[in-house]
Amino acid sequence: MRRQYCNINLEEMTEAGVFFGHGTNKWNPRMAPYISAKHKGIHIINLTITARFLSEACHLVFDAASRGKEFLIVGTKNKASYLVASAAIVARCHYINKKWLGGMLTNWTTTETRLNKLRELRSGQNMSNLNFIPKGYAAMFNRNFRKLYNLQEYLSGIKYMTELPDIVIIVDQQEEYMVLRECVILGIPTICLIDTNCNPDIADISIPTNNDAIASIKLILTKLVSAICEGRSSYMKND
Repeated sequence: MRRQYCNINLEEMTEAGVFFGHGTNKWNPRMAPYISAKHKGIHIINLTITARFLSEACHLVFDAASRGKEFLIVGTKNKASYLVASAAIVARCHYINKKWLGGMLTNWTTTETRLNKLRELRSGQNMSNLNFIPKGYAAMFNRNFRKLYNLQEYLSGIKYMTELPDIVIIVDQQEEYMVLRECVILGIPTICLIDTNCNPDIADISIPTNNDAIASIKLILTKLVSAICEGRSSYMKND
């Protein structure tokens, strides 16, 4: 049976503007194999290659999801922020869509501590004891409380993450290079949406696409989410 996420065709990618790259003066020569032409000073991405790598990525996440693996989707630029949150919620993935805090993965112990404290904050623990502790300690608690409260915006998408993710999906390699670097250090497999100004050799799977257009980002994420959802469904049936 042909799975739903395998329905990748060139027409819908063309309609979403997936093929538009950056200007020819802003490109990474390593992207040459993924470029089919130049048009009015813009590189045109080879959609046949995009379809091949997107299909490969979909098979990877389907297989991982069918084995109960956990995903983290990262995209912090304004155009991608809402799409990342929406996609992650549908696929029940963790996500970061506001700001990447350096060391979020490589310094996981600190991140985990922050998340545990945020869980306590949401549950209202320790708040009722403020009237029974010295004023100095209460003031220190309030300062820490404000810091944690401000962190909620950045960490809300990973509030249920209890360990490092098995696979990280990165919407824009250039924008989220710090994320990619942390994943490489830790050996976490990555799937990256890359434009013509990126290095395709860093991520485990690089999907050449227009990562500046909302329609293009949405299409790629929709395919990946569909594969994850099908994989999760398969996992639930076999569990």
